[in-house]
Amino acid sequence: MAKAAPAEQLKLLELQGLDAKLKSLSNRRRALESDPRIEDLQSALSVANGELGSAKMAVHDAEAELKRAEADVEQVASRIERDEARLNSGTGLSKDLVALQKDLASLNKRRSDLEDIELEVMERLDSLRAKQAAQQLIVDDVQGSFGVIRAELDEALAEVEAEATVVRGRRAEFASGLDAGMLALYEKTLAKRGVGAARLFHGTSEASGMKLSPGDLAEIRAAAEDDVVFCPDSGCILVRSAEWN
Repeated sequence: MAKAAPAEQLKLLELQGLDAKLKSLSNRRRALESDPRIEDLQSALSVANGELGSAKMAVHDAEAELKRAEADVEQVASRIERDEARLNSGTGLSKDLVALQKDLASLNKRRSDLEDIELEVMERLDSLRAKQAAQQLIVDDVQGSFGVIRAELDEALAEVEAEATVVRGRRAEFASGLDAGMLALYEKTLAKRGVGAARLFHGTSEASGMKLSPGDLAEIRAAAEDDVVFCPDSGCILVRSAEWN
């Protein structure tokens, strides 16, 4: 059975207090890192960006369609200009001039139709650009909310880490003054059980919160004061205080 002076064993309670604080800070860090608001905002941002991408693509396609419509109008307008110049020159056979007039009438009708198409595309493009701008505002709003919450969480995480650094320093300093054998046993128990040591107070283990059975208490009474005893329920080191029994 491992042994350590009762005064040394009592020091384990202070060490356990520091480890409990570090565990609490670690839990706090995990809670901050898994804040559900971040996941919700990331999901919302993903959806918003997807819709923004679709809006941009629709604008891109409409812009390309407008360019084609403008090119069609320009092409017909250039032909009309050439034919009008020929007609106004008065040169050529009369039947050719009559045919040219018919062509011009057809071309003007074609230009009118193409300009209607061009106007419709322009109106649709204006609407699509407005939708893109509105969707961009939504993305900006979600990103802004994300940034605010992320900054808040980063600040809280920094505070947790700063406190943990202080506690780790205190623990390292305190542990350096403990009996090496007892410390090794404590560390092994802490790693295996999650709790290294707890007080035995009025027959109750403060690790498990359970009152020990008469048989277990009898075994502890029979143990020497410098014997290291363990909680039968939690498996951690039981430190016998002055009022343990």
